[in-house]
Amino acid sequence: MTSRRPLLFSAFNEFVLSHHDHGGWRRADSRQPELNSAAYWVDLARLLERGRFDFLFFADVLAPYDIYRGSRDTAIASGMQTPVNDPAVLIPILAHETTQLGFVLTENILQEPPYTFARKLSTLDHLSGGRIAWNIVTSFLPGAGRNLGHAGLPSHEERYGRAEDYVTAVYKLWEASWEDDAVVADRERGIYTDPSKVHTIDHVGPYYTVPGPHLTEPSPQRTPFLFNAAASGTGIAFAGKHAEVLFTSGGRESAPENVRDLRAAAVAHGRAPEDVKIFGGLGVVVGSTEAEAHRLDRELQETQSIESILAKLSAFWQEDLSRYPLRTTVAELLNSGEGSALTRQVLRGAPDTGWDFEALLRWAANRHVVGTPEQVADEIDAWQEAGIDGLNLQYLVSPGSFADFVEQVRPVLVERGTMQRDYSPGTIREKATGSGPFLPERHPARRIRAELAAQRAAASALDHSDAEPDEQDPR
Repeated sequence: MTSRRPLLFSAFNEFVLSHHDHGGWRRADSRQPELNSAAYWVDLARLLERGRFDFLFFADVLAPYDIYRGSRDTAIASGMQTPVNDPAVLIPILAHETTQLGFVLTENILQEPPYTFARKLSTLDHLSGGRIAWNIVTSFLPGAGRNLGHAGLPSHEERYGRAEDYVTAVYKLWEASWEDDAVVADRERGIYTDPSKVHTIDHVGPYYTVPGPHLTEPSPQRTPFLFNAAASGTGIAFAGKHAEVLFTSGGRESAPENVRDLRAAAVAHGRAPEDVKIFGGLGVVVGSTEAEAHRLDRELQETQSIESILAKLSAFWQEDLSRYPLRTTVAELLNSGEGSALTRQVLRGAPDTGWDFEALLRWAANRHVVGTPEQVADEIDAWQEAGIDGLNLQYLVSPGSFADFVEQVRPVLVERGTMQRDYSPGTIREKATGSGPFLPERHPARRIRAELAAQRAAASALDHSDAEPDEQDPR
């Protein structure tokens, strides 16, 4: 038994037919073709809550993957994250059908104005009883930029500049517009809110101007629980400043160094190392015996479409991978000196340079652990030893991958103390951090709250001073 805090567990998904399963939807035991049915998602959310998952994480994209062969056709034909629906519409249904499970909404800062977005998240937090998180993203798809009214995707620097301005505006709305006791709900006097305790925020930034006030009264968390994934130096600095959950890229072997870097980024912005939770990513294939697990893994991979993998990885690696023959070896590709920086990074990480390119692609798309419940639990324990606080679990077929985990792996993890036996009370921030429902005072959103409160107090004091009678006035 471990004396450490149990890991946090998130089910990684998207409101799509196919997230990262690359064809698993074709299996007879997959319910993924029911993506447009609320019943499928309700059943999944209930399964995850029965398994004491902390979060159902909804990724999102706003354009089809269109780098492979210079066309979106492969992504559309194979169902690779197309079609994709709006998770913000689904989450209230799932929140109504559950009581403890948290929901992570991915929405990028180009998607809608901060004023309406702040209202949407406050509304979701109210309706769910404080179970909403926001995964802050800046988008990586040029098609998304075009669809949102930009001439392609803004530069990396501009996107993060916009993100900083965006989060500052929503922080002011969530944290500083309504005072804690603004709502009085006085039936006898017919007063619901004290107008003197609702304030404009008068935000003027390089990209957004938001006078306010916020349209929604403070929700259970005020600011939703904050997620962010980052890889670049700029992105890591942004995540260290703002996020409460940060994702580490790469595998378990690189996790200790990545965890140190991410915690250091938080400390550099005046936060404490424990203010951030670091998540790794993992898929699992489990069987009652090792042989059964490997047989199931072979069956799942035989279902996968190499074209679907190519469509996704071309977008992720920012290169049309159709230029490389599938039978070319990794060694030949490395020696050629060709490839984007991301492609070459994966090539250098290949376990065997004698692999052909297709084998590398399938390996890159299937970074999951295969084994008995005890073997899977051993791998998860090793991730915790590497310093991570949680895992984003990826499915190969849904809901089967999650059901296998809940029914076979969870009991082992609970016995070891690696997974919670039951939920703790409170909002998802309270459940995940063990502290209160609001951001800690070290977070920039709470510092903004304190600064604006101090400015209002100073202005009020000045107004009060100006209103005092002048002792020299003979009247």
